[in-house]
Amino acid sequence: MTAVTDRRPSDAPATRHVAGGDRDKGKIARRVAFWLMMLVLTLVFVAPLLWMLITSFKGQDAATSGYSWWPNPWDTNSYDQLLHSSSLPVLRWFMNSVLAGVGNAALIVAVDAPAAYALARLDFFAKKPIFAIVISTIFLPFFVFLVPNFLIVSQFGWLDSLWAIIVPSAGGAFGVFFLRQFFLGLPAELEEAARIDGANSWTIFWKVVIPLSRPALATLAVLSFLTNFNDFIWPIYVLFSPDQLTMPAGLNTLQNSASTNYPLIMAGAVIASVPAIILFVIAQRQIIESVSRSGLKG
Repeated sequence: MTAVTDRRPSDAPATRHVAGGDRDKGKIARRVAFWLMMLVLTLVFVAPLLWMLITSFKGQDAATSGYSWWPNPWDTNSYDQLLHSSSLPVLRWFMNSVLAGVGNAALIVAVDAPAAYALARLDFFAKKPIFAIVISTIFLPFFVFLVPNFLIVSQFGWLDSLWAIIVPSAGGAFGVFFLRQFFLGLPAELEEAARIDGANSWTIFWKVVIPLSRPALATLAVLSFLTNFNDFIWPIYVLFSPDQLTMPAGLNTLQNSASTNYPLIMAGAVIASVPAIILFVIAQRQIIESVSRSGLKG
């Protein structure tokens, strides 16, 4: 008995101290590993953007004569050619893309928000089958809609105009699904209180739901704008005049079967990336908030 009970009281604290030190070292190691992984991922995503920017300041010979990273010398001829050449209306292409993107984003929000609210909150016949049909269109390839949309746009007389870029994608299913998920996460008590006060469905939607949904609406508008701004396939089908082209379709004309001017294309890509960077800086908070809240309820 004496051998069992004769232990120093300091043994247990010393053991706890060692275990606590091991845990602290494990936390530090995990944190270092996490930030190293974040650094690697950052380099993976940022390196192509840096390569694009640096290549835009190279001459054609320097851009095609190896893998030298740094321009020597720095050459701004590509930007001068894009911004001042009468044969390359890049600023006109840029403005066309901005106008089409803004118009398309506004139309998508105006169409998808009421549809999403109806599917989230209202009760009507065949609600679930209608929602299933709407969502099923997300899984259809974009190319399935090329010919039908082209024929519709042609019948309306919108070929070779920005209306052909703005209108056809206004009823996309993604916006309906995204906003519906967000609306389902809003407190139903607020709508019930407004209904008790005599508000109808439209008043509740406009005065209660829309103000609470600004982050989701802003996110949908930004995503819609960027999707339209960066679209390449559809514009080359419906736009023909050089002055009517959008930025991606216009940049496609900078290359031919004989040669490709890489610095010129990269300079155009740098100009085209400006709206995406600005929108991300402005709307990143709303995007994170809306995405985090959209999955609260299914």
